[in-house]
Amino acid sequence: MYVSEWENGKRTISDRYAAILRKLLGVTDAELRDIAPLPVAPSVDGYDELLSRIDAAGSVGASMVKAFNDQTELLRTMDRQLGAASLVDQMAGHLGALEDALSFAVLPAARRPVALALAGASTLAAWQAIDSGAVERAWRHYELAKRAARDAEAPMYLAHAMAEQAYVLCEAGRSALGVELVRDAQRTVGRSGSPRLRAWLYAAEAEMCAYAGMPDDCRCALDAAMASIPPGPEDRDPDMLSIFLNGVHLDRWRGNVLALLGDVDAVASLYGALAAMDPTFVRARAGLHTDLAHAHLTRAEYDDAHTHLRQARLLASRTGSVRQRRRVDTLSAQL
Repeated sequence: MYVSEWENGKRTISDRYAAILRKLLGVTDAELRDIAPLPVAPSVDGYDELLSRIDAAGSVGASMVKAFNDQTELLRTMDRQLGAASLVDQMAGHLGALEDALSFAVLPAARRPVALALAGASTLAAWQAIDSGAVERAWRHYELAKRAARDAEAPMYLAHAMAEQAYVLCEAGRSALGVELVRDAQRTVGRSGSPRLRAWLYAAEAEMCAYAGMPDDCRCALDAAMASIPPGPEDRDPDMLSIFLNGVHLDRWRGNVLALLGDVDAVASLYGALAAMDPTFVRARAGLHTDLAHAHLTRAEYDDAHTHLRQARLLASRTGSVRQRRRVDTLSAQL
């Protein structure tokens, strides 16, 4: 009854229900209540307000940029442990502050570090939107990330945003177009990208190829990813903080791709990744259990598939991941 009255405008959404619905639907408070932004009251000739904002943006120094990046890192940590649904409003406010700082920064020396911070924050926000099922918002965030990366003259960040945007296309059923976008991202960065980024791009290409029904291309891309990943446990690149990737993560990714191909070797890769996975990557762990369920289904090992689907469902519910719950439901329907 409440839902009908909310939709028809007969009852306003209380703060109590708004807090529940924001987490459930992965939307901002303004999106939930359909609130248009208030117009900014202009000054007498408009220039005073403009100059005030330009002066404020010009005062954004290295310490403020560090604060922006620290906030992004905090949101990234919270996201991987708690999920994206509870962070929508915080992420929207963070992006708004960065966009404001960039919009009124005049000189390139002031713009570039802010643009780089915005590129990293926007790709995080976009991936959170994918996880929440808000695909249009995800697409717009990736477009923002690409613009910011170009402004920052940062081809690695541009390539990363392009390749992640391919996942929106894949989720929408256009995986072949996603393959082309990932390959365009590889051409964008060329050999100037770090080895870790190149490995990530090859792995993304392999996943897109698996969805697109291109098994030979998929396996070639997987081999290239395995050949490119730097050795050792380190998973962060000082020039590309948006990516977490080392041998363990890549084994998990490889297992996921092999499961998509129906390859019986997927199980070994996935169990190896499960044993070595950082326990703070809660949402990734949900995805790994889903991958294992898929791999066991391929081998007609239904009891094992049930076990991993139960784990995946629990973790997906814990993080509010719409994307993972959708995968779990699809696999459950096959049992």
